[in-house]
Amino acid sequence: MPPDAAEPMRPRWRAEPSPARLPLDHPLRAEVLRRHRDACNAGAPVYVDPGSGYQVMTADALAARGTCCGSGCRHCPWVGPAG
Repeated sequence: MPPDAAEPMRPRWRAEPSPARLPLDHPLRAEVLRRHRDACNAGAPVYVDPGSGYQVMTADALAARGTCCGSGCRHCPWVGPAG
């Protein structure tokens, strides 16, 4: 947990996005998780979603904020309505 974290974090927050944001049966789930893992390992704050082409923030980048922004981010690490 980041030292200044204001909220509790979900279990396995770095490896597993919220099922509400990336369903277990999503057809590109494995590729999304690979891209996310690769971006985190490289220290990149975002990766390109293979389906939409949009940039998606990594769990590491979101955790560095210290709190949930409430936007429903795919890799939100925080416990709460948006995470």
